[in-house]
Amino acid sequence: MELKQTIKNRYSARSYTKKKIPKKTINEIIEYANLAPSAGNLQARDFIIVDDENIKKQLSSAALYQIFIIQAPISIIVCANLKRSVPYGKRGIELYSIQDATAAVEHILLLAVDYGLDTCWVGAFDEDLVSKILDLPAYIRPIAIIPIGYSNELKKSSKRIDTEHLTHYNKW
Repeated sequence: MELKQTIKNRYSARSYTKKKIPKKTINEIIEYANLAPSAGNLQARDFIIVDDENIKKQLSSAALYQIFIIQAPISIIVCANLKRSVPYGKRGIELYSIQDATAAVEHILLLAVDYGLDTCWVGAFDEDLVSKILDLPAYIRPIAIIPIGYSNELKKSSKRIDTEHLTHYNKW
């Protein structure tokens, strides 16, 4: 699929079938997600693939009971690896690792479309609870929960603010 069309086709799905996703597909998505840019090529991000029903229920609870996290066959939790950003000091730990993770999130969202899958970027969750559920070490910070699967809802695009109102040249 052409990149522009992939971007246009991406939307946030909130209802999924139970149809399984081939492991090879998920592995390829993660492989390409890790090709996202990163500060100093430190790749300060990690990926946790969750297909366990009990863990998905716990994640849903930690994410304001967003039930589609349970419905989707898997969720990919993208985490910032603060330890890998240490060479850049405080700014690396507080910002670059988050940027590295979010760049990978966008790759996952677009790759899913290319594979005929649907996703939703979930950022509304209790970070401490998700860390506890996933047994994350202190230097790993969960950034996004991405349910991924085949949507059973009618795909719809959302309205966007005209870029004329968002674009500034040289100064505000």
